[in-house]
Amino acid sequence: MSIQFGPEYVRAIAPYQSGKPIAEVAREFGLDEAKIVKLASNENPLGMPESAKRAMFDAAAEVGRYPDANGFELKQSITTKYGVSPDWITLGNGSNDILELAAHAFVQPGQSVIYAEYSFAVYALATQAVGGRAIVVQAKDFGHDLAAMSEAIGADTRLIFIANPNNPTGTFLPASEIEAFLKAVPSHVVVVLDEAYNEYLAPELQYESIAWVKQYPNLLVSRTMSKAYGLAGLRVGFGIAQPVVTDLLNRIRQPFNVNSLAQAAAIAALNDTDFLQKSARMNADGYRQLTAAFEAMDLEYVPSCGNFVLVKVGDDDSAGADVNLALLKQGVIVRPVGNYGLPQWLRISIGLPEENEIFIAALKKALT
Repeated sequence: MSIQFGPEYVRAIAPYQSGKPIAEVAREFGLDEAKIVKLASNENPLGMPESAKRAMFDAAAEVGRYPDANGFELKQSITTKYGVSPDWITLGNGSNDILELAAHAFVQPGQSVIYAEYSFAVYALATQAVGGRAIVVQAKDFGHDLAAMSEAIGADTRLIFIANPNNPTGTFLPASEIEAFLKAVPSHVVVVLDEAYNEYLAPELQYESIAWVKQYPNLLVSRTMSKAYGLAGLRVGFGIAQPVVTDLLNRIRQPFNVNSLAQAAAIAALNDTDFLQKSARMNADGYRQLTAAFEAMDLEYVPSCGNFVLVKVGDDDSAGADVNLALLKQGVIVRPVGNYGLPQWLRISIGLPEENEIFIAALKKALT
């Protein structure tokens, strides 16, 4: 009889599947790493801003010492940018950390957590890790059905995850719908508004979620610096909420969860508006480039407000996996989403113009 450790709900977790690294694809298919195009993980193809690189290199002289556990200077930068006091801020090792902290802080085994079908995989993982009961609300047009999510709230509901824009589908909820939802949620239920792709929103879609934080004590806004800010490898995220929420998050947050180099780079990136604007412009251009190609190939796609596009590559349930393999053999890495219940689709991160062109040519070949 084999020995089993840990609770059953932990053993039932399927580990998170990340995008394939370039080096792994090169080894597996005998390809030149320098020629491989990775459009799988929603990274900023511009990389990190030069301002952040300089700040990181300057901070390297002090890596023999522990980082500032409370992130004083980084919190000051966030305070200046968003107009909240430092005790409204929780720093995370990426925004994943904030999502997991919320589950640990507010959910006990058996209590329910609500999130949408086709939403970020970490919501399910965070729920399972604390023994929570997942209520997965059917998607509406590949996005959140807030009315149905409101109806799903039960006496044991403690946490709701909402992604806006949503990953992996790219769908967007207008501000009026979110605000109406927040008004309807019972005050004891914490709502996590995950805004990982907020910086890519067109100006006419922008809204001020921090104003809602000041109005609703049960709202936690999560942001990341892995996408538009170009710091994916450094892992920096943060949550903004009223102290009644952040106090609990900071009680269970790991000490030194954001390292010295990451803090220095994040401070510089937060203040580099030129880089952020350049990233947004390039993303908008790349979106038009990809979607024009999909339309020319008569492929269905979901209109996206993020830095990626979800595209349907066939009618068979093997289509996503088959086309993905054909792309890998050509040195193009994208993201299959069969684990999200979308086996006929692929998620394509928006790359540099030349990377997008390489992908488009490879996709045409793969589809034939």
